[in-house]
Amino acid sequence: MENIIKGKAYVLGDNIDTDQIIPAEHLVYSTSDPEELKKYGHFALSSVPIEKAGLPEGRKTFIVGDNHQSEYSIIIGGSNFGCGSSREHAPLALQVAGTKIIVAESYARIFYRNSVDGGFLIPFEGNEKLNDKIKTGDELEVDLASNSLKNISSGKTYQLRPLGSVYDIVKSGGIFNYARENNMI
Repeated sequence: MENIIKGKAYVLGDNIDTDQIIPAEHLVYSTSDPEELKKYGHFALSSVPIEKAGLPEGRKTFIVGDNHQSEYSIIIGGSNFGCGSSREHAPLALQVAGTKIIVAESYARIFYRNSVDGGFLIPFEGNEKLNDKIKTGDELEVDLASNSLKNISSGKTYQLRPLGSVYDIVKSGGIFNYARENNMI
């Protein structure tokens, strides 16, 4: 993984739950079959209600048409991101859809742990609420070394909470790979 990740923002509101991230009806696909795995990306964020999308002009589609990858690689969320059930398919679906980083005000603990332990996503927490300062489509740059997010579209920079060893675990591909690489198992 590189130290600077650039991408377009997709902004969401508070309390985005795992059933909105990947609806239960789409958990029938195999994660080991490459073609079926793409379905998780295709259906990611397909059921977020407009009132939770955090967009004054209404919700923009995360995945367009029959694609399985989104043009938005950085999600900006509100508080309690990933609440609901403990399904590990939620961070997987976002990863398959092309999400690299989520910056949220706060996370549901199980979603945060699933993101890190599976090596799916980098879950940053902001030092302030950002989903009312950043708009969907804004070009962003996240500097992993300085824990900062620059909104290239607006020119504003925001400090993020340090990741600690979380980045190393995600970079390794998950907790078990990290443990193997560091002779812990």
